[in-house]
Amino acid sequence: QVQLVESGGGLVQAGGSLRLSCAASGSIYSIGRMGWYRQTPGRQRELVATITGGGSRNYADSVKGRFTISRDNAKKTVYLQMNSLKPEDTAVYYCNMVAWREYWGQGIQVTVSS
Repeated sequence: QVQLVESGGGLVQAGGSLRLSCAASGSIYSIGRMGWYRQTPGRQRELVATITGGGSRNYADSVKGRFTISRDNAKKTVYLQMNSLKPEDTAVYYCNMVAWREYWGQGIQVTVSS
């Protein structure tokens, strides 16, 4: 059984930083795209950042220049470094990995206070 486990969330003041991690366990191989999405109450889940197996990165306009996505294939882990955090970054963040099917983490809360 494949599980994605996120860590690193929490409460931070505006302007601060957090680093999210998401590690996959179980029988998951040849992971292609990895990514981070976020959701707030009453809104659809939105893309934050993705990174392909070849290292190509894609970011939502709202986080460009502040967030950096990276991956460690040997550890089956994807990271999201979040700097200059704003209150509007407050959300539940979900990691996503695509292998022979798509997998999601359980979500982790990030709260940015003003």
